[in-house]
Amino acid sequence: MRTSSRTRTVVVGCTLLVTAVGATACGSHGNPLAATPYDATDQLSFNTPAGAGKKADPDKPLEVTAEGDERITDVTATDATGRYVVGELAADGSRWHSTSPLAADSRYTVRVSTEDEDGAPGRKVLTFDTTKPTGKKTLDVTFGPKAGEYGVGQPITADLNQPVKDKAQRAVVERALRVDSTPAVDGTWYWVSDKQLHFRPKDYWPIHATVQVHSNLEGIRVGDRLWGGKAKPLTITTGDQLLAVTDASAHSMTVYKNGKVINTIPVTTGKPGFETRNGVKVVLEKQYFVRMKGTTVGIAEGTSDSYDLPVYYATRVTWSGEYVHAAPWSVGSQGYENVSHGCTGMNDSNAQWFFNTVRPGDLVKVVNSNGHEMEPFGNGFGDWNVDWAKWRTGSALTNGRQDGPKPEDADRLRPTAV
Repeated sequence: MRTSSRTRTVVVGCTLLVTAVGATACGSHGNPLAATPYDATDQLSFNTPAGAGKKADPDKPLEVTAEGDERITDVTATDATGRYVVGELAADGSRWHSTSPLAADSRYTVRVSTEDEDGAPGRKVLTFDTTKPTGKKTLDVTFGPKAGEYGVGQPITADLNQPVKDKAQRAVVERALRVDSTPAVDGTWYWVSDKQLHFRPKDYWPIHATVQVHSNLEGIRVGDRLWGGKAKPLTITTGDQLLAVTDASAHSMTVYKNGKVINTIPVTTGKPGFETRNGVKVVLEKQYFVRMKGTTVGIAEGTSDSYDLPVYYATRVTWSGEYVHAAPWSVGSQGYENVSHGCTGMNDSNAQWFFNTVRPGDLVKVVNSNGHEMEPFGNGFGDWNVDWAKWRTGSALTNGRQDGPKPEDADRLRPTAV
């Protein structure tokens, strides 16, 4: 049974509506039930504490329950920064509860829409604060790379200052780390270790895309005494798709721009015992000059394989020392045989062209080498050597997750140079 005061409010609203219809035209689309919503305070209950100065426990879900014949039709809950709280509404509209965690030391605004047995709309707006965490450790996130323009192979990285091992806790973190691409892509995070995640799309990033990365983790409880901290957002853009494919057996590199061949270069790659890694690598950095010494990669000084050379136009593709660079000392072998210690060598003019054409994030792929496969992680970005089905298992949000490749399972980093 409804109170007479609320019934009068609805009737007055209908009367005003009818008057407005008569004053305008018979073609009005007015609805007698589109009245100003009534105050549904008496028909709703919340599990937040009542009373001045009392605050809600962010570890507990927010619950809204409808009384009697009232039915909840919609609930929107946001904090002061605009972050939404995800929730579930019962099929009969009797109850709504949050399914994503609340942030500590935050103010929330909850807007609840209802309807009574006659279909009349009700409304209730509630604000409440959550308590501050006690004895907490802060989980800070640092995104990479630095802001700028990159090739379409550049993964996004998230480095954590605290290890996160538990899968449920990883899921809390992963849900809060957002990557938005324009144009949109199908992508996901992969837990490389307890303190690092990589994000990549199913395929390479679109050309001329804008990728925005941010964290919604601040104030969110991750685990016992572990709470999300601040993270500086990141924006990168992509340029054209540059892919350099080196066929080690043919001693040739073919460079593609947006799928079209723009150059074919005679090269030399790693000789027996120093074979260049097969697989897809991502350009890490470019160095106009590098002093390369055999001793830095384990070659004894004075042996037949020893070297100490000035190297120019050096494009790095692994942290262990694999480059694409100028090799004027091997011009007679370029296009005919493999004589390097693992790098891809070419003449000065070709190396300068390559150096000036590619950027970090561009792709270098080696095929038909007798070397090992590029490590997925730990020696640069070998992320694209993990197929998409396997990559998805590295997400804490994937059902039936299996262990994916990890740095400790990869082949031992084999330093190479020149």
